[in-house]
Amino acid sequence: MTTITDPLDTLRGAVRGTVVTRGDPSYDVSRRVYNALHDRRPAVVVHAVDSADVIAAVLYAREYALPLAVRGGSHSVAGFGTVDDGLVVDLSRMRGVRVDPEARIARADGGATWGDFNHATHGFGLATTGGVVSTTGVGGLTLGGGMGHLSRRYGLSCDNLVGADVVTAEGTLVSCDAERHPDLFWALRGGGGNFGIATSLAFRVHPVADIFGGLSCYPLDGGVARAWQEMIAAAPEELNSLLVVALGPEEPFLPERWHGRPICAAFTCFSGSEAGDEKVLTLLDGLGPVIGRFMERMPYPAINTLFDEQLPPGLFHYWKGNFSRELSDGAIAAHMEYGATMPSLETDTAIFPIDGACHRVGPEETAFAYRDARFSHSFGGSWTDAAGSERNIAWTRAYDTALRPHTQEGGYVNFMDTDDQDRVRVNYRQNWDRLRDVKRRYDPDNVFRLNQNIAP
Repeated sequence: MTTITDPLDTLRGAVRGTVVTRGDPSYDVSRRVYNALHDRRPAVVVHAVDSADVIAAVLYAREYALPLAVRGGSHSVAGFGTVDDGLVVDLSRMRGVRVDPEARIARADGGATWGDFNHATHGFGLATTGGVVSTTGVGGLTLGGGMGHLSRRYGLSCDNLVGADVVTAEGTLVSCDAERHPDLFWALRGGGGNFGIATSLAFRVHPVADIFGGLSCYPLDGGVARAWQEMIAAAPEELNSLLVVALGPEEPFLPERWHGRPICAAFTCFSGSEAGDEKVLTLLDGLGPVIGRFMERMPYPAINTLFDEQLPPGLFHYWKGNFSRELSDGAIAAHMEYGATMPSLETDTAIFPIDGACHRVGPEETAFAYRDARFSHSFGGSWTDAAGSERNIAWTRAYDTALRPHTQEGGYVNFMDTDDQDRVRVNYRQNWDRLRDVKRRYDPDNVFRLNQNIAP
């Protein structure tokens, strides 16, 4: 019998997935994350295939005092899915989704993307709120809150979470919901990855099959933003629309003279019946002169793929985020000013409405604290070449400085970058003390600290 003495051999023996280290042929692929700004070199990457692999990885990281990063869909703009000289738990091989159409519950493995989830649930004419890019991870988006095309009608992703399996810092698997470990279940709904690794998440799903959606484009004009705000305030909850400020995309529906020029766009998803489609077009026509449009009836999963080609893996990103109760004249002026100087075709600003069903959840019912906010502002540079990093980061920081006086103190944690740790407390507002209590209970040593960290 051969005695195993190498700790990495011990780890390999405990894991059914793959353990990758420096020097392995797949190392450079294994260490790569969505945001190319974060080019880090972990000591070990564990490609887990089940919860037992995740437990083994956590125990190994603890035993050898390795910093621990968790990677699901890999979309963390702040690069929290990787770490220098530490251990990465990669969940991307855990992508199964199981649907119970009678109970209207869908359970996703920890590495599933929203594309995986939407494909599985659409087969039963069901859906839930889940981002606007299909390659985004289900787990990361949900743990931070989760905004998307169905937010106004059905609430945030975390509002639809009904249970989760979590590997804790002790290396134990805990199943939580409203009855079992309710403190942990409460914290997961908006508290980020601070409390463990979610290896499975169960959601309430709703009857949504086809939708009417797409982009309506307008010249860059504050009047469009004001009209859009009025439209959202009066619209039925089945109508969800993001206000986008960007450079005109090189698409056939937009005249060539607008390609690369600053524009506003309404990125709209109407989940009501087809009889309401014409009324939606009338509302969109009222926002301003339409310079280009792509709107059609489509399967719900398709609306989540429309930005996929614009935002592929391997771009450089630096983002910021803020909440606001209104889209004030000052906020609109800041968006117009910086919209006029967008540094690349990949860059955009997206203003998400978070009213309707989002407001029917109390500010202390979940960790997501800003239930009085009506809008979430996401903005920042996205670019293709490392040489543009300094310019894009400086532009985003100046934009943030200009917008802050016109927004609330906190913002959405999933839009925060690595230099926003000083905002974590205000992001959680009145829920901060309770979140720290849960953190002390489940992770007193702050093993899960590569996130918008709630230090115990």
